[in-house]
Amino acid sequence: MAEELARVTGLLYEIGLLKRYKRTGWLVAGVQAPESIADHSFRTAIIAAVITAMEGGNPERAAFMSLFHDTQETRVTDIPYIGKRYLKAVSNEQVTSDQMRGVPEAVARVVSGAVGEYEDRTSLEAICARDADKLECLIQAIEYREQGHQNVQPWIDTSLAALTTASAKCLADEALRTGSLEWMVRVLGEDQDAR
Repeated sequence: MAEELARVTGLLYEIGLLKRYKRTGWLVAGVQAPESIADHSFRTAIIAAVITAMEGGNPERAAFMSLFHDTQETRVTDIPYIGKRYLKAVSNEQVTSDQMRGVPEAVARVVSGAVGEYEDRTSLEAICARDADKLECLIQAIEYREQGHQNVQPWIDTSLAALTTASAKCLADEALRTGSLEWMVRVLGEDQDAR
């Protein structure tokens, strides 16, 4: 039991690296202080829940998968797409299997199951979680563009092209049509109207 607790604690410290590791694609785009992998995963989980609810699936399952979709990057980092052309990486399932070595079976089963389902993309929830990953990237690119970063259009284009669900496509269209602070202007207007 002591060894399992040490392994789980080590896993929790390892996952904490995602708070420090930056999304390297944004560095390529010229963003000097880009979001962390953990930042990305958090909003991806929220978006996954939203898309899946709109599509009639289980939002909790999609959000859970999204929390683990990039945890492998503690060991392989966030390799930019251009770099992936030159590297032969093992599958995310294999990295997760290595990460789960020695942790209690219940933990390993839950995490490995979430990663496997996400990678297989056979359930509605996994498809929505994948769309959430792409939609989060698109939204982040819009925010960076609003901050003056001009090299983000390829991320917008590839993310938009990768969306598959009707809900994700509609949300992407709306995100592209509006600004990132339009929600705040609307809320402040509603507050004034309520007075």
